[in-house]
Amino acid sequence: MEPGASKRALSYFVVVATCLFCFSISVSAQTTPNNNPPSSNFPARPPQKTSDPMGPEKTSPSDDGPPLTTFEEEMRAKRMIKLAEKEHQQNVERAREISQLAKDLQQGFKTKSTLDREDVKRLDRLEKLTKKIRGEAGGEANEVQIVNSPTDRSSAVTQIAEVAESLSKSVQNTPRQVVSASVIDNANVLLELVRILRTFSQ
Repeated sequence: MEPGASKRALSYFVVVATCLFCFSISVSAQTTPNNNPPSSNFPARPPQKTSDPMGPEKTSPSDDGPPLTTFEEEMRAKRMIKLAEKEHQQNVERAREISQLAKDLQQGFKTKSTLDREDVKRLDRLEKLTKKIRGEAGGEANEVQIVNSPTDRSSAVTQIAEVAESLSKSVQNTPRQVVSASVIDNANVLLELVRILRTFSQ
């Protein structure tokens, strides 16, 4: 073989060997896993807290929250029953106060034959409580026709005491689940008698 041909063959062999070496390095770099994740200048975000649909700040789950469990439904039902019982007891106490206010009003009028400032306050309180009881019973203001309507302050005060006592008993004897027409009727009659008494006092 001529010296020039040998040099060209050697150069060709060196070039091929270099290409193969570079190719093997490239493949090795692509297939070897990188165990060191790239560093970042930003701190990692803390995990977001998820809100509890039945947390202490909520009494019921949201529309998109999980459904109530049987235990949660029972607890909510018990709370509703206790609330209803508390409201009923408050209504009974209002009825008792109405009866006492009417008795005090009647006794004071018998003694003085007039209505003083304290009697007017009692009448205002009685009217406010009666409206509250009527509202709790599901009633509203209606026109009332009173048989034997009072003709003076004395008869008006007497009838107020009688109807107040009847209203008080109706409220106390009516279960909380029952809507009583008697309670509503007595409340409206009592409010009408209060209005009539005020006209006599003008």
